Amino acid sequence: MEKHTADLSVALAERGHRIHVLAHSCYRNQFSADVTFHPLPFQFGRRNPWLQLRLKRLLTSIRADIAHAQGNKAASLLSAARYSSGATVGTVHGTKTSHKAFNELDGVIGVSREILDSIKHHNKQLVYNGLSRPPTGENNNTNDTIIPIPADRPLLLAAGRMEPVKQFDRLIKAWADASPPGQLVILGDGRERPSLLALVKELDMEERVLLPGYETNMYPWLKVASACVISSSREGFPYVMVESLLARCPVLSTPVSGVSDFLPASCLADSDRIGDLSNLLTTHLNSSVPLRELQANSFTRAAETLTLNAMTEKTEQFYLKLTDAPSSGHE
Repeated sequence: MEKHTADLSVALAERGHRIHVLAHSCYRNQFSADVTFHPLPFQFGRRNPWLQLRLKRLLTSIRADIAHAQGNKAASLLSAARYSSGATVGTVHGTKTSHKAFNELDGVIGVSREILDSIKHHNKQLVYNGLSRPPTGENNNTNDTIIPIPADRPLLLAAGRMEPVKQFDRLIKAWADASPPGQLVILGDGRERPSLLALVKELDMEERVLLPGYETNMYPWLKVASACVISSSREGFPYVMVESLLARCPVLSTPVSGVSDFLPASCLADSDRIGDLSNLLTTHLNSSVPLRELQANSFTRAAETLTLNAMTEKTEQFYLKLTDAPSSGHE
């Protein structure tokens, strides 16, 4: 969500809009000088009276044409502020049991079709997450990475914060069960890393499952990987799928939100159970039909709809629908 907000804010500023970002001070460095950053104590709860007062005063002073809340907490705070100087909109980034926080806003954006269908609001819009196109030249060189890329092929790649929701433990067990050729590399860091390393050792898979740490440059990895795999129990709209498809790297996934719009049904596991993940890996990593050939249409669709420009364009169009305003120069 933080990356989405930073990318969208900078892209809107480049289109001539005056952008103010209200966020915790730790995010200041993610925004360019073209974006006006206002630090607020968002570490406090959404019902904190001091935070609510600070937010309301700041919104009143800015008097923006659009006030855009990213996520449930921000939507709750914006609704409580009773903002009336312009239109209000919120983006739902994840699957929640309730979207009541967004009911009082003028418009709602969902980042996947599943999320959009779960929103009961009279004015809602689907806007997929998007990223800048893959870099070219030296930035795509396999030597231009923090972590050396192993020479063994095939290489299956997974990436993300090492938290329970990503279910990398199930992926490791599925990999051991399927026993395909090559190596599984999981890039990232987090509180689950020690237990995952212990699991790899317990399964005697140290040579075939690597957890080398966090990598800042994913594209060289995606360029050489046979596939990227998503093993999560839930996602809003997985950025790793966006990165992979834009880099023309095939994706295999559990049936999380957003993936069915871009991946062939045969590239989705029946569930997030270890057995179904294992079957998915066995089917495709031993198939005579190359995954890149199977997902050619996915790459084309991603290049058209999952770019930062496409995301910004659709968001801007929704803003204009809410405000019925001219196309530039607004906050």
